[in-house]
Amino acid sequence: MNDQTLPALSVGLRHSETLQVAERHTVPQVAPDWSGFVDMPPVLATAMMIGFMEQTCIAGLRPYLSEGQRSVGTHVDMSHIAATPVGMTVTATVELVAIDGRALLFRVQCRDDAGLIGEGTHRRAIIDLARFNQRLAEKAAQIGG
Repeated sequence: MNDQTLPALSVGLRHSETLQVAERHTVPQVAPDWSGFVDMPPVLATAMMIGFMEQTCIAGLRPYLSEGQRSVGTHVDMSHIAATPVGMTVTATVELVAIDGRALLFRVQCRDDAGLIGEGTHRRAIIDLARFNQRLAEKAAQIGG
C-alpha cells in the first residue's frame, strides 16, 4: 500500500471501541510484582483505561497509515473519575482535534454502563517503523542489549 491510496487523515476523525472489563484489567492484576497494587479494589485500572484509549486511537488511525507507519503515544492528560467493576462494558471514544505534521492531538473519553469514567487529551506521533526500530536497536546496543 502506498501513500497515494490512503484516505486523507483530517481533523474530526472519530473512532470508538468497546471493552468488557475482565479480572485481568483490574488494579490488582496490573503488575502483581508491585506489592502496592495487590490489595487494591478489583476495578478497572487507570493504566488499563489509558491503554484502552491508546488502542482506540491506534485502531482509528490504522486505515490512514501506510504499511511502514505506526503511531506512538507521546503524552497523556486524562482524568479517571469513576470506578468500573468487572463485567461492565467500557466504551472509549476518540476524536482527532489537531494535526501538526506528524503530531496528532486527540480528545478522548471513556464511559462505562453507568456514565463517564474518564476524559482528557492524548498526543500521538506518526513514525516510520523501520527507522524507529533501527534507532531502538542502536539505543539497546549502547547498553549491550
